[in-house]
Amino acid sequence: MNLEALYHRHKQNWAFIYHGKAVKVRMRTMRDDVQAVEMSWGDKYDWYGTVRHRPMYKLISDARYDYWETEVEACNGRLSYRFAVVDGEERIYYGERWCAAEEPPDSFGNFEYPYVSAADGIHPPEWVKDAVFYQIFPDRFARGSHAAPSDRFAVWGSVPTKQNTFGGDLQGVLDHLDYLTDLGITAIYFTPLFQAPSSHKYDTQDYYAVDPQFGTTELLRQLVAACHERGIRVMLDIVFNHTGSLFPPFRDVAEKGAHSPYADWFHISQWADAETGQPMIYETFGYEPDLPKLNMVNDRLGRYLLEVAAHWLKTTDIDGFRLDVANEVNHRFWRAFRDTVKAIKPEAYILGEIFHDAMAWLGGDQLDAVMDYPVRDIAIKFFATQRVDARMFADIVGQQLASYPQQVNEASFQLLGSHDTPRLLTLCGGSIAKLKLAALFQFTYIGAPCIYYGDEIGMSGDNDPDNRRCMIWETSQQNLELLGFYRELIVLRKTHEALRSGTFRFLHAPAGGYELAYERRAGEERLILAMNVSSQPSRLLLALPDRARQADDDGAASAAYAEIAAGVEDDVWEDLRTGETIRSSEGLLAVELEAYGSRILKRKRGEAAR
Repeated sequence: MNLEALYHRHKQNWAFIYHGKAVKVRMRTMRDDVQAVEMSWGDKYDWYGTVRHRPMYKLISDARYDYWETEVEACNGRLSYRFAVVDGEERIYYGERWCAAEEPPDSFGNFEYPYVSAADGIHPPEWVKDAVFYQIFPDRFARGSHAAPSDRFAVWGSVPTKQNTFGGDLQGVLDHLDYLTDLGITAIYFTPLFQAPSSHKYDTQDYYAVDPQFGTTELLRQLVAACHERGIRVMLDIVFNHTGSLFPPFRDVAEKGAHSPYADWFHISQWADAETGQPMIYETFGYEPDLPKLNMVNDRLGRYLLEVAAHWLKTTDIDGFRLDVANEVNHRFWRAFRDTVKAIKPEAYILGEIFHDAMAWLGGDQLDAVMDYPVRDIAIKFFATQRVDARMFADIVGQQLASYPQQVNEASFQLLGSHDTPRLLTLCGGSIAKLKLAALFQFTYIGAPCIYYGDEIGMSGDNDPDNRRCMIWETSQQNLELLGFYRELIVLRKTHEALRSGTFRFLHAPAGGYELAYERRAGEERLILAMNVSSQPSRLLLALPDRARQADDDGAASAAYAEIAAGVEDDVWEDLRTGETIRSSEGLLAVELEAYGSRILKRKRGEAAR
């Protein structure tokens, strides 16, 4: 047994309140190194009188480790706990201060969740895990029906550059809400709407004004209200890491130098000197001189930006913010931001753009969730380009799922493309079949899926600015079959709770192979998704869980363990597309897959399965 691989720590993604006083607890072991892990827990003030035992189940694995999980109720609100790791005759007891072959006689040195308080819980908005997002780049989605002709704008559908604009606006979105409703969209993510000189608007000039090209604050308010009437929520992109060079406080600094009242709103390392010709040197985002970085430790600046957030929530009733470059803004500000936003609208969604491990922002006091770039990256490499095999894909996904509490994963933002990436179809080499497999995974994985405008009709495009082409509205130029496929995916997700809030586990992900199968489960509902990312047909033989249950010291099975380990031997599975049924035999399920094919199977229960 590899003792160095054993790991746990209290709170964060290792021990977290999921609902009520129930705490989900995880532990790590070396992959395929141990047979079982058991958790013992009780009240440290009455250890012997309250101690209980429960087996843990294997939640997920990555390239190096297995992650085990169970759910327990804290005794009188307090949780003192340890683990027993078993492999054959070897049994190791693992606590915060010891790792020994003999069990310590008392609770000292146990791990502790000192007190289960609702205030310490992580509570993303419940609606997010049920949402289907649609990202709109306002300049390229649609021109409003009342838009006047203008020489300012390029011809709709012509080649985009980094400089040209096309006249898309909020009225254009209003005019096409029927399209979004028919598609099944329940949330819109707008890239920035605030006044700025560029087409992308990440160079904010005025935080309090909708860019005149897009419309007015009143038009935005009307749009949000119209969306709400249709059950569509609205999230705005906002940038607090940097501004544009036309932001009035920065212009004041550029003019007055150190004498400007806003001099400490930015990171100035050298002031301009007219006599020597010495320029002003300041920090920027990504070495872009037009994007000066804000000094977010400045309290006056912080209050100003919190007022900006409050203004848009109160004025337009939006449902959340996507926070650009969230990881470069200090934690203290994000805590104040959360308090401000949630005081106005408790169910507002606070989403951060962070590409790396974001647990430091996801403890329930700052962000609700992050954009899941690690899963997006490995999904592209598996489904679109086949640069990795099924085993590596599953390992990376497993690592990501183990990195965050369950409710954070459920609220994560699942994307395959955006204004910052090449189009999905382009990454798939023009293959609709590969795109469909990637989208099927996106819509059946944990988290809220987001469609980048136009992906659903087969738009293509390489890196910026080619990925920001104008939306195609002529149906003769749309891939209507693909559009229908996306509609079916959305209906599938809305119909099956297991796809929105259930457990996730891989059933098949071979090294060197490109076939994949995984299970989604919620209560009695079980779905299996099987895919073949290969030009050759394939046959999968899936090993399903057996009927064994492990009991705690009262003889009652752990609910969390039972949900995973409950028997499915010789069950009948129905293909949700064709209606065909397949019966498992002795815990094995044979699934035939066409080249670049997939199956969506649902377990049938009761008379229907006989």
